Order: sequence, then C-alpha cells, then structure tokens
Amino acid sequence: MKHQDLQSGKVRIRIDRDLQELIPDYLRSRRKDLLDYQQALGKGDFDSTGVLGHSMKGSGGGYGFNDLSSIGWAIEKAAKNKDKESVRKSIIDLTDFLKKLEVVYD
Repeated sequence: MKHQDLQSGKVRIRIDRDLQELIPDYLRSRRKDLLDYQQALGKGDFDSTGVLGHSMKGSGGGYGFNDLSSIGWAIEKAAKNKDKESVRKSIIDLTDFLKKLEVVYD
C-alpha cells in the first residue's frame, strides 16, 4: 500500500516483512540503473535503455513497487519510440521517486 505524506514529501510504501532482506539491494540496483540510463541515453542506445526499463517494469510489482513498474513501462515505451525527451522525463520521475521513498515493513 502506498501513502504519500504531502508535508514531508515522502512516499511511504508498505512491503511484506518477508522481503525485508531483499529490498535494500533491489533499491540500490534501481539507483545504479539511474547511471546506466544516463549512459545509455547519452550514447543514443535506446535498445539498452528499453531493456533496463523492461526489467524494472517486471520486477517493480513483484517487490511491491507498482510506481517503479509504471516508470519502467514508460521508459521501455519511450525507448522503443526513440523518444529521448520522454526517457529523460521518466528518469527524472525515477530519481524523484527514489529520493522520496520510505519503505515500511509489515
């Protein structure tokens, strides 16, 4: 379940406690993806950008991060269309989401 605290600017997502050991590494990988997206986009490598987006689209929901799945889908679609500006916007969305994210384990 997602809850956005407008005063603190945080996005709190409740995740099953069984995933507690996996989530930090998963989110570290998504932060690393930011650099990978930037590098691929800088080279005009829409194929790699699309693969990264597809991977995030698939994994996000499995870990309980539906917003990451949506952003991954947007990146994959923009990369397929070679729409550099839409990829950039999605990278900004990803950066913003990761900065605001606060995970709560149930």
